[in-house]
Amino acid sequence: MRLVRATLTTPVGPMLAFASDEALCALEFSSDTRLSRLHTRLSRFVSTHTIDDGNSAVIEQTRAWLDAYFAGAASDPHALPLGAVGTRFEQRVWKMLCAIPAGETRSYGQVAAQASSTVNASRAVGLANGANPIAIIVPCHRVIGADGSLTGYGGGLERKQWLLEHEERYWPTDTSLSRVVHVPHHREHKDDTQPRFEF
Repeated sequence: MRLVRATLTTPVGPMLAFASDEALCALEFSSDTRLSRLHTRLSRFVSTHTIDDGNSAVIEQTRAWLDAYFAGAASDPHALPLGAVGTRFEQRVWKMLCAIPAGETRSYGQVAAQASSTVNASRAVGLANGANPIAIIVPCHRVIGADGSLTGYGGGLERKQWLLEHEERYWPTDTSLSRVVHVPHHREHKDDTQPRFEF
């Protein structure tokens, strides 16, 4: 399999997109740990693959999707061809993540109740959530702790909070972040624009 790799600029920092001719296979934050895990995953599930820097129709579609998402115009993951590789259980969990609307959240327990009949499935869901190689588009950031806490996120909890606040601003619902967990705001007045992520 030949993959094209491109760096995409976003308000939450640069992201690396990896695409085959047919689908987006990964969208990761530029972290050595995340990229190392991605290469391990590709080696496990795709016996032969090459990665070339460049551009493609799928990369351009991904760039346009992200531009629309960050502008608050669209958030449908099904608008893109997705081709993340993983186990059958991981694929099932990722499909469920795509069904969580922007502006809403689910607990690990809620996702686990749908994904498996096993009593201790929350841990397995947490692992599958953490293994998701397509950040933002497959919205693992919308899964939170049962008590409303912002538990682990591969891109960091500050990014997770930023993304949830962004979605609350453009797609508010009864389960928006401010109704789930208190997040301190550093601004006295919430304006119409959200600042870019500060490293």
